[in-house]
This record gives sequence, structure tokens and C-alpha cells, in this order.
Amino acid sequence: MSSPLPALRSRSAFAAVSTMLLALVFVVAGVVVGGSPARAASYPSWDDVKAAQANEATKQSQIVELQGLLDQLQTDAVNAQAEAERLGAAFQVAQDAADQGAAKLAELQAQVDEKNAIADESEKRAGQVSAQLARTGGGDVSTQLVGDGEAADDLLYRLGAMSKLTEQADGIREQAVSDRNVAQSLGDQAKVAKEALVGLRDTAQVSMDESQAAADAASAAVAAQQENESRLQAQLAVLQDTTAQTQEQYEAGVEAERQRIAAEEAARAAEAARQAEELRQQRAAAAAAAAAAAAARPSAPAPTPSNPAPPASSGGGGGGGGGGWVRPSGGGISSGYGYRVNPVSGVWKLHDGVDLAPGCSTPIYAAASGTVTYAGYYGGYGNYVRISHSGGVSTAYGHIVNGGIRVSNGQSVVAGQLIALVGSTGNSTGCHLHFETRVGGASTDPVPFMSARGVSLR
Repeated sequence: MSSPLPALRSRSAFAAVSTMLLALVFVVAGVVVGGSPARAASYPSWDDVKAAQANEATKQSQIVELQGLLDQLQTDAVNAQAEAERLGAAFQVAQDAADQGAAKLAELQAQVDEKNAIADESEKRAGQVSAQLARTGGGDVSTQLVGDGEAADDLLYRLGAMSKLTEQADGIREQAVSDRNVAQSLGDQAKVAKEALVGLRDTAQVSMDESQAAADAASAAVAAQQENESRLQAQLAVLQDTTAQTQEQYEAGVEAERQRIAAEEAARAAEAARQAEELRQQRAAAAAAAAAAAAARPSAPAPTPSNPAPPASSGGGGGGGGGGWVRPSGGGISSGYGYRVNPVSGVWKLHDGVDLAPGCSTPIYAAASGTVTYAGYYGGYGNYVRISHSGGVSTAYGHIVNGGIRVSNGQSVVAGQLIALVGSTGNSTGCHLHFETRVGGASTDPVPFMSARGVSLR
């Protein structure tokens, strides 16, 4: 698990800054100074700065503390990101082990089914031979041998045939028993593999939770650094007399910072409103399409060459198939599902998804409605989002650009919602989206999976 110390140190740092700045009001050559207090705990007034400058010992002490706070913010951010990447890599290793366990179980189960089917067929053939043997035999053998030469010859022929049939039936039964024993042995191995898979998936889940906590801590540390570094640097510059700043310049800087923050908040609010409107329109369009389909369904003619069924969606990101599933992004497939030599690591391993190449910083959409279960770093897949859908189905999206994740763990999303931006993080040779589909935790080829839901990835 990631340590909560970076976040705690950041809060302690903010508290220290607030205490320090409030103390500036009272210190000028060791004498209590009257007048109004600072306008905000996070910013000293111009008089506060001047008061600190007037007392050399106080100024130097506060310079050292400000430098320490700046260093701590940077250290926290770097350490938190490194820890998130370390645990994200561990999560991928654990997930790979679970995927290999699932593949082994599927292979063993297929062999069990094959051997049981062969044994069933052998037993069926043995029964058929026994029936034929029963039809061949019968009658008084001694009478036929003594009383009728021709009958005796025929009987001897039949006895020879019966012997051959008996040998054949015995051989088939022995093979059936052997096949059944092999199936039993494979079944025992499959049972062990199934029990092991439970443990592997539990380990992967714990690793995912630890990695998510580290990713959240890293985001908090970076946000704290971005929010406070410029302000602390400005305060430090004033105390160090490294700028020829006047009171008016200082106040102008404070106002500019306030306006910048307000502009960013306004931009975020506008983007949120835009996304909300886009989702409203998508839902309205989907509802209208569903209503139209329902109205037309009773009298809709069967597809014919002159009246073909509509093709599966293959358009850009967000294109829907009418069943609650949409294309996660635009672009064609640059690498398919299956075993391959990894282009970066050179290792032969399963590529458990498909790569779509729509271009850098293009939108990534939720392929279906669900809940975000992971949003953070994931080893070779870089920045990564996983969404859980109904029926044990999940989808995942990798190589997201740094700062491009637009959702958080535990958030509910709808089909077609913007969740991230395409990037090239992790083991990647260029901007693309790594898209996964999983059923019951096991990866499956997204192309037929999405095609069955009316969405083409080709």
C-alpha cells in the first residue's frame, strides 16, 4: 500500500505556512505591531512582508522554512509518482499471472471435454459391436456342426466373425476406459488450476487496490505542488529581496493569480457543462432510436439482398451499435489480440487487447455504461482506466496521455462518455489506445466481442 505520509506532510506544510504568515503580523524588531490582520491565511499582506524584512533573524528563518516547504512539495510529488508507477507495474505482473492461470484452466478444461467426448464415442461403438455380436450368435452349435456340413461351415465362419467382433469390442472398451482415466486426470489438474486461479485473482485484486491508492496519492501530491508552488516562490522572492517588487506589483501578482484560478475554474465548469450537454444529447438520441426501433419491430421485414441489415458501427469514437455499446475511439487496428513479440520489451507474450490509432490527445469514450474500478498507472500500459459493466464484463483503456484521465475510481459512467485522451505512456512506440474486453476476469478478443454487440472495430 502507498504511504499516506506525502499527503500528511503536505497538510502539515500548509498549516506551517499559515502559522508563519500569521506570525508576520506581530514581528517588527521584537515589538508587537497593531493594525489589521492578513487578508487570508495563505497570503501575507505587503505590510507583513515588510515587517519580516525589517527583522533579519525572522526573515532568514522564514526563508529557510519556505525553501523547505518548496523542496518538500517537489519531493512528495516525485516520490508519490514513483510509488504509483512501482505498484502499477506490480499490479500488471499480478494480472498477467491471473490471465495465464485462466488460460491454463481453459486449456485443461478443453482437454477434459475432448477426452470425455472420445470416451463417450468409444463406449457407443463398443455397444454397437456388442449388439452386432448378439445378432451373429444363437442356436444349437453342436447340432449344426454334426447334422449339416454346409451349416457347420457357415457356423464356423460366424464363430470366427464373433471372435473378431469380441476382440474389437474389448479393444474399444479398453480405449474408452483409458480415455476416461485421462479425462479424470486432466479434470483433477483442472480442479487444482481453478483453485490456484482464485488465489491469483485475489492477489491481482489486492495489487490493484494498492496501486489505485498510490495513484490517488500521486494525484493529490501533484495537485498540491501545482496549487502552492508559484505562491510560495513569490513569497520567497519577496523575502529574499531578489525582485524589485513594489506594493502595487505584489498586489497585482496576487490579483493575477486569483484571476488565473478563477479562469481555470470557469473553464472546468464550462467543460463539465459541455460534457453534460453532450451526454444529454446522446441519451436523447439513443432513447429516440430505441423508441423508433421498438415501433418498427413488429412490422420490420426480414433482411434480404434488397433490404440488407444495417452494418455494425465502425465510425469514430462514440459510434454506437444500438445495444448500449459504442466504439471507444476512432482509428484503425494497428495491432490485434493474441500472442506476439512485444515491440518494446521484445518478450513473446499475450497482447490482451487491440490497439486503435486515432492520433495523439484524441478522445477515449466509455464503451458501455458502468463503474470505474481503476484509474492510474498500470506497468507497460502506462496510464490506464478499467470499467466494470454488468454480467462480469469489464473493459480497459491503456497508454493514456499524462494528465489525460478524466474519470476517477468509483465514478459511474455512461456509454459514450469522455473518460480519457489518447497518449503513448508505458511501453509504447507512438500514440494509440490499447483497448481490452474481459469476461469473468479473463481477457477475450475485443473484435468479435464488440461485433456481437453491434460495434465494429475494423
